[in-house]
Amino acid sequence: MNNYKTLIIDAISELSSQKLRTFLTLLGMIFGVGAVIAMLNIGEGAEKEALALIDSMGVNNIIVESKQYTADELKELREESLGLSLADSEAAVKTLPFVTDFSASKHIKVHDIYSDWGKSPSEAMGITPSYFEHGNLTLSQGRFFDSNDDIKLAQVVVLGFDTAKNLFPNNDPIGQFVKINHLWLEVIGVLSAPAQSKDEFQGVAVGGDRNRLFIPLLTSMKKLKVDTLDSQLDTIKLSIDKQTDPIIAASAISHLIKQRHGDVDDFTLLVPAALLEQQKQTQQIFNIVMACVAGISLLVGGIGIMNIMLANVLERTREIGLLRAVGATQKDIKQQFIAESFTISILGGILGVLFGQLLAALIGFYSGWAVSWSIPAIVLALGICMLVGVGFGVFPAIKASKLNPIDALHSD
Repeated sequence: MNNYKTLIIDAISELSSQKLRTFLTLLGMIFGVGAVIAMLNIGEGAEKEALALIDSMGVNNIIVESKQYTADELKELREESLGLSLADSEAAVKTLPFVTDFSASKHIKVHDIYSDWGKSPSEAMGITPSYFEHGNLTLSQGRFFDSNDDIKLAQVVVLGFDTAKNLFPNNDPIGQFVKINHLWLEVIGVLSAPAQSKDEFQGVAVGGDRNRLFIPLLTSMKKLKVDTLDSQLDTIKLSIDKQTDPIIAASAISHLIKQRHGDVDDFTLLVPAALLEQQKQTQQIFNIVMACVAGISLLVGGIGIMNIMLANVLERTREIGLLRAVGATQKDIKQQFIAESFTISILGGILGVLFGQLLAALIGFYSGWAVSWSIPAIVLALGICMLVGVGFGVFPAIKASKLNPIDALHSD
């Protein structure tokens, strides 16, 4: 152990005597490792954000959405199909054995949303109580409404995190009242702040619940104005058991609803599990590209290390001859030069990691992208740096150890 410690100290001392050359060699390692660390941190952040967005849709859910039409198109369409309805949801649960539960939602056409303390531009939605569970939503205070509230047409509301701040700045919203159009509603709950900041994933609208108000679905149908041509529901989420292939389940659900709608294709299906698989494939391609970039960057850094070590061998030929003359073995010379290349590579790796973290933080700050520390990437980068240092230092070390002591002493 002491021998290795001495080798490292001697290596640092030798490299310090050639500060400019060592610094320029370090730059190759620092920029190479730093760029890779920064990109992997951004990739890790993007992956976690994507998983959070998919989780908000529910990986075991099949989402059925009503298509949008003009008023004239709806008049013609309603002769064949009434659009998405609670009856479609109940039929899926009763008919398809792999469908275990459902939730439903309908956007409410809003003119005004306000309280005694403020106004809000938020969306309002009528939902079934199961919507909260299917969307993996949690409360910061209060409670969710339940099926009893829905059946009794209770005038209650759950606020999204940002909506609560807009309507009740510096006030506790629980027990207060909010007016949606002409209807007053009592606030019984406030959602927690969302983990993700985006409302879209791969072109699909998700999340956004922080800027919404939620009231019982039946309350919204009975006590708020509804366009008679609109479908009863905008969205249905059908939970499927984990043993069923989501793609096969989606096909069966599509067939059932299309039959109920007179063979009219007035809905679309989203399969979060398929989006998750697509995200994993994209991330895998990204990781492969990053691995190639990392390999090239470290290869360039390794070549830089080899260059400086070969230059050191030429400059220290007489020193090597003197060491051999006083009893140093070929192994001693080899170890000393490998220690120097190892030291410069590990120092470059550490500085590169710090530079990469700083670069990722700056990119995330100015671009608004999600950034997450990737501990495996840091460990891997440092490990590869060690291998590069040793690998590219072997040839110069062997060359130095094989110098003839007499010829080395007589060199200029």
